[in-house]
Amino acid sequence: MTTMLTKKDFLEKVFDFEKNKEWKFEGKVPCIIDFYADWCQPCKMVAPILEELSEEYGDKINIYKVDTEAERELSAAFGIRSIPSMLFCPAEGEPQMATGALPKHNLEEIIKDVLKAEK
Repeated sequence: MTTMLTKKDFLEKVFDFEKNKEWKFEGKVPCIIDFYADWCQPCKMVAPILEELSEEYGDKINIYKVDTEAERELSAAFGIRSIPSMLFCPAEGEPQMATGALPKHNLEEIIKDVLKAEK
């Protein structure tokens, strides 16, 4: 199941950018953060794919959603200019950003290659 994130949640579960200048992942398992808006058609296309991936990968990855309309400061901190934008955060190493409505097979490749997670 995907989980909604507020800025407070993000600082605790993903990265406390107010405290740290260098990337330091706060989570236990890799995650995907989907920056979206309710009015965005491509975001609506990606949402069910992310739900499927959440079920398929279970507790191996977390999938979070950030409403760019409600969490403007968080969106600005990551330079979100177009949506959907997804931030892929491995347990170790640097995060990577992708924009656009990616098909499921592309997301699965990124999960395998960047997040190092298997079903």
